[in-house]
Amino acid sequence: MIALLLYRTVADHLAPWAVAFATRMLARSLNMPEPLVHSTGDYVVAQVTAFEHGIGRRLCPFRIARLLRAWWRGWR
Repeated sequence: MIALLLYRTVADHLAPWAVAFATRMLARSLNMPEPLVHSTGDYVVAQVTAFEHGIGRRLCPFRIARLLRAWWRGWR
């Protein structure tokens, strides 16, 4: 019961406040308006996701291991 109360307090009140505070402080330190900080963050997330889905699949260690095993079998 106490753990649920603590979780609800953190999840409902402290976490959103901390995110808003961090965004506000970042915007002030960069001398940018807060909406611009939000949109820039969204853009960065989109670029990282595109990179991970494009290049990240090619660099997957399981895929590379499978290709090396196939190459090794064909070489022998």
